[in-house]
This record gives sequence, structure tokens and C-alpha cells, in this order.
Amino acid sequence: MLDSKHFPKFIAVLTALSVLAVFSLMFASGTWEIASSEGIIMGYEDTLFDTSEILDVEVLMDEQQWQDLLDNAISEEFYPCDAVINGVTYKNCAIRAKGNTSLSMVASSDSDRYSFKIKFDEYVDGQNVNGLTSLILNNNYADATQMKEALAYDMFAYLDTDASLYNYARFSVNGEYTGVYLALEPVGEDFALRSYGLDYGKLYKPDSMDMGGAGKMKNFSNDEVKEMLGLDGMQMPEGVRPPQGDFDGRDFDGKMPGGGGFGGKMPGGGSASLNYIDDSLTSYSTIWNGEVYETTDRDHQRVVNALKIIADDNTASETLEKYLDVDNMLKYLAVHSFVVNLDSLSGSMAHNYYLYEADGQLNIIPWDYNLSLGGFQSGNASSTINFPIDTPFSSGISLEDRQIFACLLEDDAYLNQYHAYLRQLVDGYVNGGKLEETMTRIQTQIDQLVKEDPTAFFTYEQYTEAVDVLLQTMKLRAESIFGQLNGSIPSTHEGQNADSSALIDTSSLDLSVMGSMMGGGEGGFGGFGGPGDRSDRNDRTDREGNNDSQDNSGQMPGGMEMPEGFDPSQMPDGPMPGGPMPGGMEMPGGMAFPNGR
Repeated sequence: MLDSKHFPKFIAVLTALSVLAVFSLMFASGTWEIASSEGIIMGYEDTLFDTSEILDVEVLMDEQQWQDLLDNAISEEFYPCDAVINGVTYKNCAIRAKGNTSLSMVASSDSDRYSFKIKFDEYVDGQNVNGLTSLILNNNYADATQMKEALAYDMFAYLDTDASLYNYARFSVNGEYTGVYLALEPVGEDFALRSYGLDYGKLYKPDSMDMGGAGKMKNFSNDEVKEMLGLDGMQMPEGVRPPQGDFDGRDFDGKMPGGGGFGGKMPGGGSASLNYIDDSLTSYSTIWNGEVYETTDRDHQRVVNALKIIADDNTASETLEKYLDVDNMLKYLAVHSFVVNLDSLSGSMAHNYYLYEADGQLNIIPWDYNLSLGGFQSGNASSTINFPIDTPFSSGISLEDRQIFACLLEDDAYLNQYHAYLRQLVDGYVNGGKLEETMTRIQTQIDQLVKEDPTAFFTYEQYTEAVDVLLQTMKLRAESIFGQLNGSIPSTHEGQNADSSALIDTSSLDLSVMGSMMGGGEGGFGGFGGPGDRSDRNDRTDREGNNDSQDNSGQMPGGMEMPEGFDPSQMPDGPMPGGPMPGGMEMPGGMAFPNGR
């Protein structure tokens, strides 16, 4: 029998051997290669996301099941398949459609070009591709350049920001080429291990627009309604019904709570805006509902504590940095502001980002950049090119509406560091040649694939024209930021509204060429029309931006209809009160009507 005095040593040795065995298995399987203090070299960084060579991704599955997936894409259910990655076959994987607005828009069109998620370990525990357990394939929806999102991630990497790895992929199904996609590392446990090491924290994906998934409305609880809508007030348009149920025991009675304007509260407010509300965990249900992997109330309490510290104007810098990864946040904000991505936390909808928490410190991980640079909530080229770097939010969203950014932008030292990162992007990335080098590399890799793409949202000619406009847009954006940094151009919405004389002239720039959420592309609406409708697409929009194919007789996308008696021709020119919305739309408090109405 083991002597009691030696028992602790025995346990220690046994534990050490167990840990060694686990690491041996990981090395043997190729899952991890080297551990570091900041993260783990997983293996897939160089094998899958070496951007010098694009991926070859093929899915092998029953033809009827593939068709069922396409027919029922909106459900986002997994279907079994085999995945062939760069010639290596992985059995018993799973694939599903993914997305939010892009998913519902494609589903309501005649296109089958969905974004996809391939999960290698859905049916086989531990199965991975060089350490990666799932892969995202983005369809570059509403982006004629095929490059906006890739460039954003390239810029994040340039500043060494916590962000997903990217590459391009030639995607095929059962031997048939389906299209060129952007391949992304999902923000999940693989990402956390690579970025933060074994002792990684918690991840959440809050979304103020989550109404049951893929645009489907669900019945909200009273607490969820309170969080999304806030106050009493605004009258609902005739024929439009609010979510079913009651509010504080009262029927909605045709009124939408909200005080007559969105103002960051509906749908961009609540806990998804990362503002401190109160000490109750239930006030932040939108965050907890977006957990990426399992979390507890104890984890949630750390998030609320951090939000409370961040919201306090009297918090000292050294204290703030314990609760917020300030340096990474400043890098995130620099790239995010440069590419003007308003379909995000800086826009009125407060979504498309990940919240990371470790030991009580918060951080933001970027996500979803295909609608940047004027593809979303931008009515004209000038508002994109000259977007103010010191109030980098949608119109109608103020610093007080986004406390997690306010604590940085209102501090002189942090503001200067944010400006320094913007200068790096201007001087090094754009003016230093990295931008053109990256765009040239991407064009060389995907040009032929775009030309042959059977499901593309845009023609090859539209793509090449859009790429030229993208380069021009990035250079003009850099010029405006340079002017804002040296003080020759106002760097706030207020300053630019007071004096627009110094703004960069964009009269020759047509951003619609690059596509947008609410217009352009092969089908006119949403940047697609589906294969088989390519012959006259270049004729649909003339160089003055007039869309001759668009019927404004009351017909809306996806079978929706305008309110009875509505005549878009009677709408006044120019924006209405509130912030801009997709494609230049504006309605009271943050929405608008499509350009070219």
C-alpha cells in the first residue's frame, strides 16, 4: 500500500503525466504546435490562412440533401457531408447556410449563393483540419469588389489587432464549381486558443436585431421588449403590427414604445450597445443570449462590473485598463472607423461584433465587413469619404450612446493613440503601398474565378469596375483622414455640419458601383439577381445612378408591400429626421427611403 507521506508526491506526478499525455496527443494530431504566453500556434494559421495561396474547398453530399439545404437555408440547420480541403478528405462533417440580412435577402431572391459554415467536428468528436474545427465561407453579398471584407481583416492584421484570419476559397459541391468565397476563421474556441492561450475567457455575440434568427419575428418577453424599445410614444404605421404579447401587462394598442425615435434604443440600444444599464443581470439578456460557448452568472457578473466601471466618467486610466483592453480597442476603432462600417456597434443596430471577457477585462472582436465603405447607412460618397474620425458613429448616435467608445475618445491620451494608429493606416497601409500590393495579390488570385463564377451577384465587368472604385475610395478616405488628423478638415459630425468647405470633393465618385445592401448588383435590390439574369445587368443602372429596372409602384423585396396609399414620388427630397439607414434610407429616428425612389 502507498505510504501516506508519499501520497501528495504521487498525485503530483500522476497529474504531470496526464498533462504531458494530453499535450502529446495534441502534437501528434497536429492540433497545436507551440504554446506561448499570448496564444497557441494551432497549425491552421499557415496551412489554411496563408494568403499567398487560396484554399480549395469541396463538399461531397447527397444531391437531394444539398437541394434541401438550399430550399430550407433560412432554418440554418446542419446537413451531413464530407469536406475536401486542399485535396484531403474529412468524413462525416456538417454544412449549413449562415447569415442574417444576407441570408434572408438571398432566400427571398432567385439566387442560391448563401454563405456557409462547415463544421468538421459536428458528428466526429475532435475532428479538425490542422486544429480548426469549423470554417466560414462568406458569399461577399452586396460587394461587387469581392474585397471589402478581406481588406478590413488585412488592415486588422496590419495593426496586429485581435481578429479572425482570412483567405479566399474556390468552393465546389460534388465536383461542380460553385463560386469564389471569402474563407474566415470563426470567432470561437479555436480563435480564443490561438489568440489568448489555454486560459482563454468568454465570448458573446450580442445582437439587438435578433428576432428569432434570419429575419424571423419571435414573441418577445416583456423584459426583451423593454430592453429593445424603452419608452412609450411612437404610433405604428397602419397595418404594421408590433411583436405579440403585452408590455408591462398592457397591450401595445397600435403604439410602439420608444418615444418617437430610435435614438440608439430601437433597435440599436439595450445591452447590445454595451452601455451600463443597472446592476441586474437580467437587464443584459441580449448579451447572455449570444454566448458562443457555455457561461454562468458568475461570468456575467464580471461583464456587468466592467461595463459599470467603463461608464463612470471618474474612472482613472489605470483602473480603466484593468476592465478594458484599451490598446486593442484603439486598434479596432482605427480600422473600423477607416472603413466606415456602420452595420455594427457604431451604427444604429448595435450588432456584428463579438464581446470577449477575460478576468473581468472586456475586448471587442470584429465581424462582418462586406457592407463597409458606403455599403450601409451612407447616402452619398462624401459622407463615407469624409466620415468623421472623432465621432465615428451613425447620425443620431452620440458618444453617450456608446460608452465603451466614449471612455476612449474623450480621453486625450487615448485619443492621441487612436490617431497614431490611424496615421499608421494612412502612411503605411495606404500611402506606403500595402493596400495596392494586397489588392493586386487578390486580383491575381481570384480574377479568373470571378469570371467563371456561376452564382456571382455581379458580372465580371461590374467587378473590375468596382475594384477600381474601391482603390480610389480607399485613397480618398486616407486623404480625408490625413486632413482630419492635421486639423484642416473637421473631425466631428458637428464640425463638418458647421463648415463643409474643407471636405474632400467626391463629386466624381459613384460608390454604388461597389454595391450596397439596398441596391445595385445583378438584381437591383440587395446586390443580386441570381444566375441566368446576367445579360442586361450592366444596362440597369446608368452612370447617373438611375435604375431603370426598379419599379417603385409599391412593390417591396421578398413579397412585402408598401402601406396602402403610399406614393414614394410624394416623399420630400433629402433626408428625413434621424440617422441614415441602408442604401440611403431614412425614416423618423434613423431610417430612410431607398436612393432613386
